[in-house]
Parts: sequence; structure tokens; C-alpha cells
Amino acid sequence: MTVHGDTRIDNYFWLRDRKDPDTIAYLEAENAYTKEKLQHTETLQAALYAEMLGRIQQTDLSVPVKRDEYFYYTRTEEGKQYSIQCRKKGAESPEEILLDCNQLAEGHKYFRLGAFIASPSHRLLAYSVDFEGDEKYTVRVKNLDTGELLADEIPNTSYTVEWAADNATFFYTTLDEALRPYKVFRHTLGVKDDPLIYHEPDERFTLDLSSTRSRAYIFININSSLTSEVCYLRKDQPTGEFRILLPRVYETEYDATHHGDSFFIRTNDAAKGFRVVEAPVTDPAKANWKETIPGREGITIESVTAFQDYLVTEERHRGLTQICIRDMHTGAQHSIEFPEPVYTAELGANAEFNTKLVRFHYTSLVTPASIYDYNMETRERELKKQQPVLGGYDPQLYQSERIYAGEVPISLVYKKGFARDGRAPMLLYGYGSYGISIDPSFSSDRLSLLDRGFVYAIAHIRGGMDLGKPWHEAGRLLKKKNTFTDFITSAEKLIAEKYTSPARLAIMGRSAGGLLMGAVVNLRPDLFAAAVAGVPFVDSLNTALDASLPLTVGEYEEFGDPSKPEFYVYMKSYAPYENVTPQPYPAIFVTAGLNDPRVSYWEPAKWVAKLRALKTNDRPLLLKTNLGSGHFGASGRYEYLKETAIEYAFLLDVLC
Repeated sequence: MTVHGDTRIDNYFWLRDRKDPDTIAYLEAENAYTKEKLQHTETLQAALYAEMLGRIQQTDLSVPVKRDEYFYYTRTEEGKQYSIQCRKKGAESPEEILLDCNQLAEGHKYFRLGAFIASPSHRLLAYSVDFEGDEKYTVRVKNLDTGELLADEIPNTSYTVEWAADNATFFYTTLDEALRPYKVFRHTLGVKDDPLIYHEPDERFTLDLSSTRSRAYIFININSSLTSEVCYLRKDQPTGEFRILLPRVYETEYDATHHGDSFFIRTNDAAKGFRVVEAPVTDPAKANWKETIPGREGITIESVTAFQDYLVTEERHRGLTQICIRDMHTGAQHSIEFPEPVYTAELGANAEFNTKLVRFHYTSLVTPASIYDYNMETRERELKKQQPVLGGYDPQLYQSERIYAGEVPISLVYKKGFARDGRAPMLLYGYGSYGISIDPSFSSDRLSLLDRGFVYAIAHIRGGMDLGKPWHEAGRLLKKKNTFTDFITSAEKLIAEKYTSPARLAIMGRSAGGLLMGAVVNLRPDLFAAAVAGVPFVDSLNTALDASLPLTVGEYEEFGDPSKPEFYVYMKSYAPYENVTPQPYPAIFVTAGLNDPRVSYWEPAKWVAKLRALKTNDRPLLLKTNLGSGHFGASGRYEYLKETAIEYAFLLDVLC
């Protein structure tokens, strides 16, 4: 192929044709090879699986979410792969099973529930399902009074559905050929032809739907990586026209929440880290804005949500999340206090508008996921549930901390008694794209590594939003290589501080984090003993040159458009597949999903083929393709644990 006068030869291009029987045979042969090479670890895999399963309360119940007089919740039963969606009318009423996902999944290799939303009357349920892992959902409607499915069935949708106030109308989004949510339709129950409400022709933008907590408006949220636009419609006027809240302006992002006669808009207009302004519903134009929360240096406002008496923001300062409460009447503000120096806090399910309680989730590398209800008036909190860890987990036996490699934060956790002598095995995790933050959270699975002497670390590298919007900006487009050098610098810091050594250091990343894995093992293969690359975005240049593939056009704002020479040259200089060279590589374990619409299976398959041809050592190189799933791997919770057990067994076998 020749682009901008540069000719490249792709020896493994043929793997893109999944209809070619040789392709499936190749993937099956790689799977058989992986099974053979890991056969000696099967006892260890079984032990790891038993450990991880033994920590999970298999029969469990979520914290109910109150919506009107109903309490909605999910539960799981021992031995069953999927959740059961339930509700009660009043806390003491009998349980209603709304959906048993185990029954829906029968006969399918894969199952994922997308939309799940009851009508305002609570008598109907709109939900959607994906049986392939390709993220094409089909919407169905269930009569919750009779248990019957209505005849209404809508294929090829994304995962958002929103009801109008009349209990007979809902809105949904459909996908184009590149699986981009690009059209909004209105559906009236029992009516066959749905009118098109909105069409987004610009391939950089995707659509989703949401409702305001006030339940007054439906939003069409139109977003690219850099620019956003919102259209709004009163829920009690389902056949009305959606209006544009603010016309899109390139590189200006905003979203909104509703309160009374106003929208509260979070925007980066004149504020790099975002600010909040109040605008009248009747005319929310910029000329009518009244600043409510100004932008502040070093702080990024990540969300704003309105309750009857309070405005709540999620903010990020020096890599840590904060939940800030503002009294609508007095303007008094305070932040919820958290007990640990390194943690993650975020808003939970808050369905009610007129309430003084806000629900939030809290976790850290040593504290299991916890759900609190916080009284915004009295500032008292109630722990509703902390995820149980069976088998006697004691957080006092583990230590978490944060160190810095230059400006890059690194979060760490290990079992107390660990000696910093360079001999401990370590798993270093990274992502670094799309402004996604990898916040420190608890994993009971991870205890199987920590209890075997591992240190677990997260490098909060540029390209993510871990230190706010400027951190993302410094790791995208023509600054993308900062993501990779930050990760390498983090590894060097951990080695210099004797948390580990190159012979004992493993790394892990998924999707765009797999791009990171591919780039750093090309740049510094001497620094790592092993790498786990999950559904890795490693054929990034060729994918970016094919606008017909899902996500490609939308990612031009993140990685650049290689049809332009400047971006082509830069992307070619780091794209993992293009830069595989004859050199020794770490041991590498790679996963793929045959139906993956985000990172096509051939990206990891081609990368492994090229590595196998060119690497100059005999360290393990393994590819495991799930032939019945997509980007997120196995959908059942037990199968997911088995996949984790295989990855951990690989790491333990290589490092220990």
C-alpha cells in the first residue's frame, strides 16, 4: 500500500477476511498453541479460579435504588452467570422479577444487557440485548403487569432508550455501517413506522440519550472527542421539536442539568478545567449566562447534577476525585471528606430529584467497593453496603501509597511486610487515552497476586484525565508519544526505588492500553519481563487509514487523521504493528474477540504473527481469541473469572 508516497507491505493483511476459512483455522490453531503452552499451569489456573470465586458472595443483592414508590435492584444466585433484575413496591413488599438475564442468555455464547428503563408509570419496561458481542442491541418492551412481551422489536440500536411522559412513546438511537450511533427515532407502542427525529451526518460525532433528574426533559447528547452539542425536548411533549441548547463550537464541550426555569451548564468555554453557568430554559444563549461555579487553576469539573435544593459537582484535583455540594438557596459549599490519601469516589444511582440524600460510591486499592447515602443538609453518611470479600479479608494487612515519576502519579498496593529490595514481582497497569482516568479501586481478584508477593501499580500517564483536561491534551495527537514515555519513566522510577526489577516487572493494558503495551515493548523491551495486552489497538495506523471501520473517523480528534502527511508520519513512528523489529521481546500474552467492533480481531492476530516472525528470543508469545465474544471478553461472571485466572497463571509462571 502506498500513502503519501510511502510504500509499506503488510504480509498479514489476509487475516482481515474472517470469511476465509484459513482465518478461522489460523485463530483456532493459535488458541490450541496457547492451550498447549499453558497446559503445565492448568493446576495453578484451577487454584486461582477457586481462590477468586471463593472471595465472591455468589448469591448477592445490590443496594436498591428508589424511584417513586418502587425500589429497583439486581441480585445474583450461586451457579448462575448473569444477574436478575428485580423491584419491590415499598421496601417490605413482595419481590417482582422484571428480567432474569440467565433465561434470556440461554442458548447463546454471549449475552449483554444494554438499556433497562421502566416507563414513568412503572408498568412497562424497555430493555435491549446483545447476543454476539458486536454491540448491536435489539430493543424489546415488556408489560410488567402481565409479564408479556409486546410485539414491538427494534434491531440495530445502541444502548440508550428514553421514555416520554405519556408511557407510550420512547426515543432510541440506531447505528450506521461503522456501528456509530447516528440517528434518533421516536417509537410509539404498536406503531410500525418510526419517524426520524435527528440525523448526525458528521462521522466524528456519536449520539446518546439521557433524561434530566427533574424528569422534565430528554436530551440528545452529540459528542466528539473535542466538541459537544445538546438538543432538548420536554418529556410531556413527545411529538414536539427538539431544540438546540447551544450550537456546537469546535473544541468547546458542554453538558447540562435542569432545575426549575434554568439549565446549569458545565462548559470549557473560557475555562480549561470547565466552569458551571446558569442559563434560562427559555433562551440559554451565552448572552444570558450567569456564572455559578468559576473555573479554577488545577481543578477539573467532571460533572454537574441538580437536585431540588442542591447542586452537586464531581471535581478532580491532583489526581483525586472530590464530590462538592452547593446549597441552591444560600450558595454555601462543602466537599464530602474521605479517609484515605489515595481513593476513588463518584456519584452513584440517584433517581430522585426532591431529596436531601445523594448516593456515592467509594473505593481504594485496599477498601472494597462501598455505597453511601450522604445527607447534604446534616453532612451525615450512611454505609448502605460494602462489597463482601469472603475468606476473611483484612484491609489492615495491605498498604497503598502514591509516588511520583516526575509529574506522573503512580498508585501502588502491596501486602505489608513487602521488602523494597528489587526482588518482588510487580504488575504495572496503564491506559492513557481518550481522557479516561484509571482511578485506584479495589479488586478481590487481585488479592491472588498480592498474597503471592506481587506489588500492583497504576501509572497515571498523560492521555488520560487523571490530572485534569491539560493531562489529556498533553497525550493526544502530535503529543501521543508522551503517553508511552510517561509509562517507561514510571517503570524506571519503580525499578530505581527497588519496588521491582526488569526481570520481575510485568505490564498490562487493554484496548487503547494495548496500544500502550505494543508501543513500550517496541521501545524498551529490556525493561519488562512480561506483558498482557487485552484486545490491543496495535494496528493503529492501518485502522486509522480505513474510514469504514467502527470508531475510525471519531478517533481522528484523539490520534490524528493519517490522510494528512504530518499525522501519517507521526502515527507510523509509534504504531506498534509498524514498529516490530528483530529484537528480544518480553513474554507476551494477547487476547482478542472475534466479534469485537472496537478493536478488530485481526489487529492482535496480525501483531502476534509479525512478532512471531521477527522476535529474536524464545520467550512465550501467546494469542487467545474468544470466538464467541466482543471487546469486553466473556460475558458470564464465571467465564470472566476463568479468563482472569489464565492471565494471572501466565504472569506467575513467567515471573515467579
